[in-house]
Amino acid sequence: MNHFQYKDGVLCAEGVRLDLLAEKVGTPFYCYSTATFARHYKVFVEAVPTGSLVAYAIKANDNLAVLKTLAQLGAGADVVSGGELAKALAAGIPAGKIVFSGVGKTKDEMRSALEAGIYQFNVESEPELAALDEVARSLGKRAPVTLRVNPDVDAKTHAKITTGTAETKFGIPFSRAREAYAHAARMAGIEIVGVDVHIGSQITELEPFETAFTRVREFVGTLRGDGHNITRLDLGGGLGVPYENSNMPPPDPSVYGAMVARVTKDLGCTLSFEPGRLIAANAGVLVSKVIYVKKGEAKDFLIIDAGMNDLIRPAMYEAHHEIVAVTEPKVGSPRPRYDVVGPVCETSDLFASSRPLPELKSGDLVAILSAGAYGAVMAGDYNARPRVPEVLVHGEQWGIVRPRETYADLIAKDRIPDWLSS
Repeated sequence: MNHFQYKDGVLCAEGVRLDLLAEKVGTPFYCYSTATFARHYKVFVEAVPTGSLVAYAIKANDNLAVLKTLAQLGAGADVVSGGELAKALAAGIPAGKIVFSGVGKTKDEMRSALEAGIYQFNVESEPELAALDEVARSLGKRAPVTLRVNPDVDAKTHAKITTGTAETKFGIPFSRAREAYAHAARMAGIEIVGVDVHIGSQITELEPFETAFTRVREFVGTLRGDGHNITRLDLGGGLGVPYENSNMPPPDPSVYGAMVARVTKDLGCTLSFEPGRLIAANAGVLVSKVIYVKKGEAKDFLIIDAGMNDLIRPAMYEAHHEIVAVTEPKVGSPRPRYDVVGPVCETSDLFASSRPLPELKSGDLVAILSAGAYGAVMAGDYNARPRVPEVLVHGEQWGIVRPRETYADLIAKDRIPDWLSS
């Protein structure tokens, strides 16, 4: 469930009309719902075993206002860079609830995380383990570590967001994991605390999760038999969300949580999870205005003012997003098919192909749904298009939580060297 609904014929975010917001902030813009973030976070927390750490994956949406909203609900954070660590701390997420993931942590990032006193590092390779040991010893500390093991399990999701098979860059292969733990145990700057596994994103079936978690459960027994003190089990994120109306929606978090409880029972481990998309995706929309309706030879094009630089998921992943008119169409009104495209000079600047929509004209508003995750956070300024604003709604209140860039902002990013200055 989300809190974007038609009221009196207009799509609203909670108690705020999106057409009135468009008048105030201009289009395109992202709009987020506080109530939806809160509901999705609480549903997940209530679904997983009591006492688990739920560390929101900041890469899904790193707006400080979003992070502060979740921090006030008690969320931890999963970070994959020094910048995300800084944002998490700035938003008030306690260091003791922060997990540092990612395959390319630098020594500077490790140092910052150790000095902050984070919950744990999810280490992804033997070279990273050696670097972390060196940094921890230089600070007179021991780094709390789980090793991310790659279980070679097909998550049955898009190839570009699969992370748990042998062909991906993530994690330590199962064939070397036992040896890696033995090596880590000999390092003075490393404290082994648990095992980490994460097999991908937007996973819509339980079977890959259960296969991976069962394999990790057995591995915990092996490690304990080797003398390692395994007290934590990090099960990652990846549970999918319904991007489109379907008779086969992703598993409900309660079903996922019951499976986790069954697989991990009697292990005596503190569990941690890193949901991102599940919390953020359906908490945001991208509102855009129709520039032109273009009659083509074989199809009609709806040209809107949002582009692939604003929301790259359809171009990058062939991702589906529902698109709706902000003004509620009358029941039984015609639904012609459009290719919904942006103004960017790329053929891949395509949000939907042959999509049935109400008859629309220049100036009409549309909302691209489920855009709260991997939307604004992946945006750029290709074609010298300034980044669009982000708005957070709370009941009948709203605020701009990231202002729209201007042309002056774009120009100010560049520097002219002395030899080109007049």
